[in-house]
Amino acid sequence: MNALRIEGLRVSFDHPLGVVRAVDDVSFALRPNERFGLVGESGSGKSTMALAIMRMIRPPGHIDGGDILLGDTNLSTLSGDAIRRTRLAGIAMVPQGSMNALNPVMRVGAQVADAMRDHGVQPRDIDQLMARVGLPAGTVEKYPHELSGGMKQRVCIAIAICLRPTVIIADEPTSALDVVVQRQVMRTLAVVQQDLNAAILLIGHDMGLMAQFVDRLGVMYAGRLVEIAPIAEIVRKPRHPYTEMLIASLPSMDHKDALRGIPGLAPLLRDLPSGCAFHPRCPKARDRCRAERPLPREIEGGVLAACHFA
Repeated sequence: MNALRIEGLRVSFDHPLGVVRAVDDVSFALRPNERFGLVGESGSGKSTMALAIMRMIRPPGHIDGGDILLGDTNLSTLSGDAIRRTRLAGIAMVPQGSMNALNPVMRVGAQVADAMRDHGVQPRDIDQLMARVGLPAGTVEKYPHELSGGMKQRVCIAIAICLRPTVIIADEPTSALDVVVQRQVMRTLAVVQQDLNAAILLIGHDMGLMAQFVDRLGVMYAGRLVEIAPIAEIVRKPRHPYTEMLIASLPSMDHKDALRGIPGLAPLLRDLPSGCAFHPRCPKARDRCRAERPLPREIEGGVLAACHFA
């Protein structure tokens, strides 16, 4: 059984100029104990996907369809009370902005205890929980503003694992952190994953970080999933032109070349081009790409790509 399975998920936002489809018929599965990465440019739908999985989409956004299966539980059909009980206990999220996620007027230990009490669990062993994520003794008595960015992020990890969930969603957990602290945070995530035997869905922009951490990678573009493959395979032989250009844009440590970006801009989600949404920026586009939308299809060895010519 998969730890998490997404089937045909669709998320839209109502806008005065038209409906914006932020997540468009996305399907993928997370295996037990797996590290699955999700990358794409800003606006590709990654964070919206995370919020939808947690059932935290708020108006004017709404989930239009699809299923979110945590084990054998369909989160899409749970009541408000039931989904609140499932968060932290079954599935938890490490947010992107730790300073915004933490209450600035509560000591961090009290915030962990509050999360436990909200689920009917008597707070206990909070100092040990802090030690498990690499925080020194006495951290429980600190306020968020007294901690560094990396320490605040590890407090968020401590809150996320306090009830031992089976799935952890980490939404750009290293954004705005320097590379040394990024390494510490990712090492902390790896340690707690092994401790809990949990699956991790890591969302971000950094292909280099993904290559070092995840087992499989999904690539999103314009709200759609365009490729899924084992990380070694996707780096060695990307099948979708967008994935290929993302990897080609990474600077090389072996030789100095001019930095290469992806020409053009991502399309407006309320006004997507016909056919493949990437075709206006794709150097390999043909007439079929402009007329017909490609659907994800399995190529070989667990590789899926939404490209007519992959």
